[in-house]
Amino acid sequence: MQPRVLGRTGERVSPLCLGGWHIGAIKEENDSIRLMHAALDEGVTFFDNAWDYHDGRSEERMGKALAVDKRRARVFLMTKNCERDYDGSMRCLEDSLRRLRTDYLDLWQFHECVYDNDPDWIFERGGIEAAIEARRQGKVRYIGFTGHKDPRIHLKMLSKPFEWDTCQMPINVMDAQYRSFLKDVLPACHERGIGVLGMKGFGGGYPEGALSRLGLDPIECYRFALSQPVATQVMGVLNEDQLRQNVKAARDFKPMSQQEQQDLLDRVKTEATDGRFERFKSTSEFDGPHHKRQHGFV
Repeated sequence: MQPRVLGRTGERVSPLCLGGWHIGAIKEENDSIRLMHAALDEGVTFFDNAWDYHDGRSEERMGKALAVDKRRARVFLMTKNCERDYDGSMRCLEDSLRRLRTDYLDLWQFHECVYDNDPDWIFERGGIEAAIEARRQGKVRYIGFTGHKDPRIHLKMLSKPFEWDTCQMPINVMDAQYRSFLKDVLPACHERGIGVLGMKGFGGGYPEGALSRLGLDPIECYRFALSQPVATQVMGVLNEDQLRQNVKAARDFKPMSQQEQQDLLDRVKTEATDGRFERFKSTSEFDGPHHKRQHGFV
C-alpha cells in the first residue's frame, strides 16, 4: 500500500488504519491478536483505539499484540481521551499507556466530540492543558480530536485557539449528501494543514443486505473514501477475510474521477439525503455510554 502524509506532521502512514473497537468485539482474544499481527504483516501500520472501547479490553488486547517481538516499534499508535477536564484526561492517558504497554502515543485524540458544548468543556475544564503537558513530557507526539455527529461541532473545535495535528470524521458516500463532513470540514482542515482521518466508510454500518440492495460493494465504498484527500481511512474488521478484502482495495486503489464519484452519488441520492444510513448524526443511540453519562443522558 502506498503510504500517505498525515498533514503537516509529515508522518507517512498506511492508507488504512486498523479500528480498535472491533478488536475488543472479537470473541476470543487470541483471534484478535492474530488479526492485529496479520494486519501489520499486510502493511497496515496505523492502529486506532480509545480508552473506553469495551471498558479497556480493546487497548489491553492491542497492548499484548504489540508487545510480541517488539511490534510496537512498527506501528503508528493512536488512542483517544474520553475526558474533558485536566485530572480525568491525565488518568485516561496513564490508563491507556499501561494497557497498551507503551511509554508514548504517536497520536492522542479527544474522543467523540458529539455534544455542542464539548469544545468549550475541553478548553474550559483543562483537557487541552493535559494534552499539551503530555506532549511536553514526551508521552504524546501529536494531538487531535474526533466526532461523528455534526460538522458544526468540528468547525467549533477548529475555531479554538490550538493548532490541531489531526481531525477524525465520517468519510463515505452517504456523508457526501447529508450533513456532510466531507464538504464542510475537510476543506477547513486542509487549509490548516491538519491530517484527516476518515471513518465509517460504510456509513457507520449498514443494515443486513443494504449494500447489495443499493448496488454497492465494500471495495467501491473504500475506493470512494480513499479518493478523498484523507491521510487514512479507519476500518473495522472482525476477521482476516475482511482484512484482506480491504487491503486489496487499498493495494489496487485507483482514484475515482470526479465523474465516477458524481455517478456514484447520483445512484444513492434518495437513500443518502434523508440520513437513514447515518443515524449516528441524528440520534444519540450510537453515542458512547461513557459520554452519555458524562453529559447526563443516562
